[in-house]
This record gives sequence, C-alpha cells and structure tokens, in this order.
Amino acid sequence: MARASVFERYAARYDAWYEGPVGRGAYRSEVRALAPLLTRCPPPYLEIGVGSGRFAQALGVGFGIDPAREPLRMAAARGIRVAQAVGERLPFRDNAFGGVLLVVTLCFVEDPLGVLREAHRVLRADGGLVLGMILAESPWAAHYQEKGRQGHPFYSIARFYSRQELEAWLEQAGFRVVEYRSTLFQAPDAPEIREEEARPGFYPKAGFTGILARRVEGVG
Repeated sequence: MARASVFERYAARYDAWYEGPVGRGAYRSEVRALAPLLTRCPPPYLEIGVGSGRFAQALGVGFGIDPAREPLRMAAARGIRVAQAVGERLPFRDNAFGGVLLVVTLCFVEDPLGVLREAHRVLRADGGLVLGMILAESPWAAHYQEKGRQGHPFYSIARFYSRQELEAWLEQAGFRVVEYRSTLFQAPDAPEIREEEARPGFYPKAGFTGILARRVEGVG
C-alpha cells in the first residue's frame, strides 16, 4: 500500500515526465518495442499497473487496474475502463483476456510471482503476456538505483530484477518466453532522449526490454 500512496501523491509529476525531454523519447521508443508484441495476442487486453493510462491508450488496451486512485482518474480520462485493484488479486474471471500487459510494473509490486500467476489465470489459452522491463543488467537500472539512493520518490521504492530471475518466475507461473525486443541504447543520463527503433532479441545494454510470453499447456 505504501507504494500505491507514492503514485497517489505524485500522480501529476509521474504523468508529466512523459512530456519532458527524456520521457517523451523514452516513452515513444518503449511503445514501438511493445506494439508488435501485443498485436500477436488476441484482444481484449488488460494492463496491470495501468497508471495514468498512457501505454494503454497508445497500444489499444481497453481495461486497466491500479491500486492508486489518482492515476486511475487520468487513465479513465484517456478512455480506459479502470478498476482499483492490485495485480496479486485481479477482479476478473478466469480466461477473460487475450493479452495482459505489464509495463515497468513488477519492480513496484509486493509479490511479482503472484502477479504473474494472476496474469496466467485471466489469460485465455491462446493469449499472451507482454512485459516492459528495465532489467537489472541494464545501465538504466543502475542509473535509477542511484537516483533512488538520492531520494527520488519513485526509484527509491523500485526493485530491479535480472533476466534470469524474471524467466524463473515466468516458468513457475506457467509461461515460456517466445520473443524479446530491446530499445533505449542511449545513455540514461543524457539531457534528451531521442526516439529509437527496437531491435529484435535481448541486449543487456538496452534501457528497456519488451518480452512476449505464452502460456505453457497444463502448467499454472
């Protein structure tokens, strides 16, 4: 709940970052990395940790949940059907969605494996899970960790996980990774970030990694 209260208090600051010299280019690059992955999944789509709804709106995601009320109001204003909830306990029936999206959400939740298991539960058998991650291998993770040590309200509560940790959780939750897309190869401390095309595959030096995972039959 403490994490939700941070996003509640600083919702306007969080949303405004996407219009700044770093956020604008980073956001557009991230959307370009995620869009081809999500289109491989059949609708309808759900975003866990929808925040202010920018990714959901750009990627055609119709539903979103978040524990923080103020960001949800912003997401609703962007046309997303929202519910206040946590990823560990989704208010949806089994097999309700063809695609589930999590963009830099796992680093802020209490139980990442529990969230992935819930994503598995609400996904159809032919559905897919799309993750947008700042992995621990990335220089961007180190940059944000340093900002967290300096007291940044968001990064001080973030946890960054390695590719190995993430793949282990995905396997336990009943998923297998089928595709990686990587972007943001610029220095994280640059005064301005330009929009980039994503590269297929996993690159440790990338600032942002898009991942498509499929359900494993009979697991989860």
